[in-house]
Amino acid sequence: MASSSDATASPDSTPENESGSGRRGRVRLRRAAVMAVPATAVAAGLMILTAQGALGVQFAISGMPFTVTATELNGTGFEQFGNLDNMADGSPNAGDTGGQVLVVTSAIKNATLTKLCQSVDLGGTNLVIRAGGGADKVQATNLTTDSTELSGDASFNNIEIGNDASTLDKAGVQGNKGVFSQQADTVHIGNLRQTNYATTAAVFKLPGLKLSFSDSGC
Repeated sequence: MASSSDATASPDSTPENESGSGRRGRVRLRRAAVMAVPATAVAAGLMILTAQGALGVQFAISGMPFTVTATELNGTGFEQFGNLDNMADGSPNAGDTGGQVLVVTSAIKNATLTKLCQSVDLGGTNLVIRAGGGADKVQATNLTTDSTELSGDASFNNIEIGNDASTLDKAGVQGNKGVFSQQADTVHIGNLRQTNYATTAAVFKLPGLKLSFSDSGC
């Protein structure tokens, strides 16, 4: 993950320099908050694990969030910890964030999803993708999602809470040392709903794929 260097304001700082230092200060404050807050409960026991991780997305995100829903997700090899995603330099979606988004990285070794829906608001219309609504489910291997919101009815088998993220071994993903995390042998989430900024997968099978534009999203 990219890291920002500390900036020291000179006694004769101009208003422009003060503005830049203020933005950098806000970025540092966000990162400090990442390390300060250990965990927040989400839905039925899911945790937002807030600390800077090492995995995350290996590309610059657009900064446009998208919604993902599924009536059911089942997975083997589950890990979860906090992270920071970065937009491309000069992204018009950066706003006052410094081009960074605090996210929860969830990694699943093997996952199946029923009635997957994904939508992104393009401004006046929504691009909607649906799959896995029939007998065949959506299948993914080495699936990771970077989310700012996640809800559903969750259950885990052999869950471990409070691991150091650098020692995770259920999904083949590891974070930085000192990062609070959790992992489990299996995960089940009913009525899944996520606000994501990025998704990656080694294999992603979408039976019954349908792409369309709609006035409403998922």
